[in-house]
Order: sequence, then C-alpha cells, then structure tokens
Amino acid sequence: MLNKKTIAFLGAGSMAEAMISGIVTTGKIQKNQIIVTNRRNKARLKQLEDTYGITTVTNVDLNFENIDIIILAMKPTDAETTLQSIKNKLLPHHLILSVLAGVTTSFIEKKLPTGQQVIRVMPNTSSMIGESATAISPGKHTTKQNISYAKELLQCIGEVYHIPEEKMDIFTGIAGSGPAYFYYLMEHMEKEGLKAGLNEELTRQLIAQTMMGAAKMIQEQDKTPALLRENVTSPNGTTEAGLAALQMYGGGKAISQAIKHAAHRSKEMSSQLEQAIGKKYNTETI
Repeated sequence: MLNKKTIAFLGAGSMAEAMISGIVTTGKIQKNQIIVTNRRNKARLKQLEDTYGITTVTNVDLNFENIDIIILAMKPTDAETTLQSIKNKLLPHHLILSVLAGVTTSFIEKKLPTGQQVIRVMPNTSSMIGESATAISPGKHTTKQNISYAKELLQCIGEVYHIPEEKMDIFTGIAGSGPAYFYYLMEHMEKEGLKAGLNEELTRQLIAQTMMGAAKMIQEQDKTPALLRENVTSPNGTTEAGLAALQMYGGGKAISQAIKHAAHRSKEMSSQLEQAIGKKYNTETI
C-alpha cells in the first residue's frame, strides 16, 4: 500500500515540484512520506518545505534504509554522477523511478546493482494540478507489484500510460513537451485578442475554456479530431477562413515538426549521454 511507502526525490527542480504539488494535493500520500534532496541549493529545499510541508534534507543526510521509492529528478547530465553516488547505498527493495529525459532503463540498470528495479517515467508539468499525461516503461527486473505501486503513485498526478520504452521518445515529443506547444498557441491567440481590444483576463480565460472544451470533446465523443474539425467548419464560414490561413502559413507542418524535433532530441540526448559516459570510461581504464 502506498500509504506505507516513503518517497524520496533526488533533485528539486520544476518537474520534481510539479509532481510533489500534484501528489500532495490528492491527499492520498501524506506529506511526511515525501523527502526531497539536492546537491547544494538549501534555499530551494527550504522553499519546497515551506510551500508543501514535505521533508527536505541534504544529499549526505539522506537515509536510504527508510526509503521505498526513489525518484531521479535531477538534470539528465547529472545522472552519471548521481547513480555513482547512490549505487552502494541501494537495497533490493528500492524502486527507482526515473523522470530523466533521454535516459534509458538499461543505462540506469548498468550503473546500479544487478537486479535493481527501475521504471522510466515521462510526466509533464500538468502534474502540478493532477492532469499530467504520464508514460511508464519498466526495466527488465521490475516486479508487477512495483509496477502497480508506480501506477498508483503516478495516478496522483494524472493519467498513466504503460508503453514500450522504444516509444518513449515520441511520447516525449507529444505529451512531455506538448503543454509548451499549447501555451505557445495560446500566447498568439492572446496577442490577437488584446490587439482587438479585449482585456487580458477575459482573453486568457476564454482561450483556456475553448481549449478545455475541445479537449473534453475528444475525450467524451467517439470521434476523430479530423471529424470534429470538419463538424465545426461551415463552407465559406469563419472557421474555414481561419483553417485556410493555418494551412497557408504551415500551421500543420509546424506542429508535426515540433513533435518530430522534440522526439529526435530525446533520442539524441540518450545517445550523447551514453557516448559521453563511454568516453569517460575508456579514458579512465587506459
């Protein structure tokens, strides 16, 4: 049961905070079950402790014997250093959840004791309000029981999707980075509303409501996005004019390219990290 598990975040950045906020808000996990640590930024730890009522400690003071689930939430470039620092402190029961973009479960497993249970996780920042689309890809040693625990925990921050790890890059391009695409679209919609004389608060709210309504139509109607678009597009009407402009200026292509570039970057980051570690290893062993 999760209500008996202690969860430690290694890393105190924006993604860690988003997840902590979502988890704490549900009330399914008590604040005293959550520990956060980072390497040196004590002011950041104090901020999180004051805001969410969770426990914070420095890296050296973290007691691994009292932890059940460890969430790797540092920068991907710090993964090697962190894994080296914790590998001799891990116990067989520890479940490792990694939210590190581009870092594979096999990479993590190679750096940790044989048989360590690892799950790769890709949430998004909507975790903060319990509306994340989160993917999980278990490593080869993870038990069904711990996969169930991971799902239960991550359902505190939104919907959870179990996918093959080779699909994690495209998931990252769509859902991991996706909120930023929508915010970018909303920025431009807001600018046009303000130019036309609408006040800022009204413009922002009507855009958010419009987007939320469209999303709920997708969730609740058994219809494709293409069909829903066609249903709202009257011949020679306003929507048709707007869609024609999107097509003329490459709106659809831009969206596709955004997803492809983000997915490619996720894959590229994984390759670069493994190459960098390989070079370091070869240099040290020559």
